[in-house]
Amino acid sequence: MRTRPEGQGNAGGEIPRRLFVFTAGFLRQKRLRRILSLSGFRVSFGRPGPDDLIGVWGQSPYAHRGEAVAARSGAALVRIEDSFLRSLHPGRDGEPPLGLLIDQTGVHFDGRSPSDLESLLATAPLDDTALLNRARGAMARMQAAHLSKYSATRLDLDLPEPGYVLVIDQTEGDASVTASGADRNRFLEMLFVAREENPGARILIKTHPETTAGHRPGHFRDTDGSGDVALYDGAASPWQILEGATKVYTVSSQMGFEAILAGHKPRVFGLPFYAGWGLTEDETVIARRQRNLTRAQLFAGAMILYPRWYDPFRDRVCEIEEVLGTLEAQAQAWRDDQAGWVASGMRLWKRDHLQKFFGKHRKIRFENDVDKAQTIAQEDGRRRMAWAGKATEETTVRVEDGFLRSRGLGAELIPPLSLVLDPQGIYYDPARASRLEDLIRARAVDIRPDQIERARRLLSSINAAGLSKYNLSGDLPTLPGGKRILVPGQVEDDASILKGSPETQSNAALLARCRAENPDAVILWKPHPDVEAGLRAGAVEDPERWADLTLSNAPIAPLLEQVDAIWTMTSLSGFEALLRGVSVTVLGAPFYAGWGLTQDLGPVPARRLAGPRPDLLALVHATLIDYPRYRDPITGLPCPPEVIVERLAEGAVPTPGPFNRTLSKLQGLLASRAHLWRR
Repeated sequence: MRTRPEGQGNAGGEIPRRLFVFTAGFLRQKRLRRILSLSGFRVSFGRPGPDDLIGVWGQSPYAHRGEAVAARSGAALVRIEDSFLRSLHPGRDGEPPLGLLIDQTGVHFDGRSPSDLESLLATAPLDDTALLNRARGAMARMQAAHLSKYSATRLDLDLPEPGYVLVIDQTEGDASVTASGADRNRFLEMLFVAREENPGARILIKTHPETTAGHRPGHFRDTDGSGDVALYDGAASPWQILEGATKVYTVSSQMGFEAILAGHKPRVFGLPFYAGWGLTEDETVIARRQRNLTRAQLFAGAMILYPRWYDPFRDRVCEIEEVLGTLEAQAQAWRDDQAGWVASGMRLWKRDHLQKFFGKHRKIRFENDVDKAQTIAQEDGRRRMAWAGKATEETTVRVEDGFLRSRGLGAELIPPLSLVLDPQGIYYDPARASRLEDLIRARAVDIRPDQIERARRLLSSINAAGLSKYNLSGDLPTLPGGKRILVPGQVEDDASILKGSPETQSNAALLARCRAENPDAVILWKPHPDVEAGLRAGAVEDPERWADLTLSNAPIAPLLEQVDAIWTMTSLSGFEALLRGVSVTVLGAPFYAGWGLTQDLGPVPARRLAGPRPDLLALVHATLIDYPRYRDPITGLPCPPEVIVERLAEGAVPTPGPFNRTLSKLQGLLASRAHLWRR
């Protein structure tokens, strides 16, 4: 159970308390007011009474207005601050927060007096096994995804050579610095102590992101970096900087808290919330804090129990795990896209959707001419992408549909809800390792308990909602009794067959092989939806030569619940069958083959046959969580897979219009004629 300071309600029907505010920031920031409303406060204006509350922003220069009214009226103060995981960029860039710290006792960064957070850390049991396991999992997710208060950090930069002593700068006028009684002289004193305590060591001064962005100056100057002291103002992840440090010095920076989570015992020259619990070396002792905490306990109190986290996809307060999923998706999108893309081999109808997926931070430039695309990339500092089937160069990042794609066919020009970026290969081509293959191998070796649990919940949600790649509707006939083997048809000129199934490349051959090796089984033939719709090639003449029943326009998900096995060349239906515990036999080498989860009758790359074997949950995590990018069709934001599962289950997804249907029919006609011409 969560433990919250008295008076912090939720959206569960409690009568909200009036919270009077006296600064324009509460008016301008819609997200701020929404989180307060969901937390049980009604932002109000006018004259408060003694039973009302007055909201102020921390110890900002404007907080004195509310403080004065509180003194006159007898109303209690509520101090509000951004959460410790705020957003991609600083609030001065206009990005709304993903959480708030709402404190009715004091403010977390001012150790001169108590706060709700201090009381929680001092008195809450913090010994619940489930809570501490959540804390350990969330700590690991933050570090693995390089999440911080501002998470728009790059992972591809040259880093300072490890082995330095890290001194953390903060911005001038920062309220936590003022509350610690610190100024430039205090920061210079900290630098002096760092040099005295680490003779001969290299000193690295890490500047604040707002200083780097030009918003506010820091306490250190360029002239402070000389000899064995260097300033670092790069956009690298704080976790990477902390990994290279041998010792950490801070006044009151949140990075000092992250240093604790990274395994350091920082030297603290201020009065931050994380000092005084036995995890820091404190220059100033806070006598009220007598309890020793573990890292997991400190995290549980400060990051799970104290904040009010917000879910922008469902418009509700939430737990830290949902916020981590949101920030993981947004940070990955920013890191992928911040330099911009030049894209090749993209059909006209896809370009708008690709722009929405990958062009939020810098618009995509589309150029099919290879030489021109290369010139644009070099001159403009962009990365290159191409649709996987059109990629011709090794250095091009390949783009392809994800595995929870849409409600309706891609051939009907329905935009995707998920796409994959692969800088190594592409998942359907076993000729060389793809990024997905590497992720599966990595998860077979290293998967944390929280990741196992997340994969299990995602798998359960997919199965409960009966989801598949295209999520088509339809009715199933009564199926014959006996051992039922489903044979799903494929598009015969699909790249996954041409590249991944060299020995069997036609639906007729697949059916014949299945019947030959299963003479007594009930074979169910399901033509591919694109083929049935007349959009692609792959029709089988007289399938009853091998199949007991042809299932036209049948939805795959409920069908998989009623069969014992599936035979396929490379179809994603094989992966969807694994999700439902159905036996899978493959004649090709799809991405899910060769790991010990399928019966493989085709040539599987030898590299997949050696080393640790992934179980189903490791495969699910790699394939549905690690590999794709997802975009929420409601908010337009990058999102975690759980949001897409909910949207598909609720039907809140795009549907084809008349133009899409007409264009898709024309596209299918041309594709079919081209296929016949090649034959």
